[in-house]
Amino acid sequence: MLRLTDFIIDCPDTMKLAAFYSKVTGRPIKEGGHENWAGIKFGEIELAFVRVDDYRAPQWPDGEHPKQFHLDFEVDEIEPEQRRVLDLGATLQQDFIGPDGYGWRVYTDPIGHPFCLCRNKGVIWTDQGLIWPKHD
Repeated sequence: MLRLTDFIIDCPDTMKLAAFYSKVTGRPIKEGGHENWAGIKFGEIELAFVRVDDYRAPQWPDGEHPKQFHLDFEVDEIEPEQRRVLDLGATLQQDFIGPDGYGWRVYTDPIGHPFCLCRNKGVIWTDQGLIWPKHD
C-alpha cells in the first residue's frame, strides 16, 4: 500500500515561493524551512518547495518549456480570489469562465508555474461533457 505524502515543486528560492503559496492558501509554512527546503501541510500531504540550481521556469502554454504540473484551487467566487492572488504576485494567463460564472482561470505564480482558480462546485463531469448546476 502506498500513501501520497509530498508534492514537491522545484524553484530557485524555496522560502519566497513557499511564502507566496502560504498567502494564497492561508496555511502557514512549516517550521524548519530553509533555503533548500520549505513546506506547507495540507492534512497528511505536504506541498513542498526544493531549491534547484539553474532552475528553468516553465513557459505555459509553450510545449518547448512544459508546465511540468499545475495546481487547481476550488473557490466560491473567482473575482475576489483573483484580486487577491494578483496582489500576491500571480499573473493571469487565460480565462475559461463561462457566462454562468463557472469554469477556471489560469495564472502563473511568481516564477512561472501555472495554477488555476476554479469555480466548479456542483458541476458534474461526464464523458459527454459537463452538466452545470441548475439555477432558480
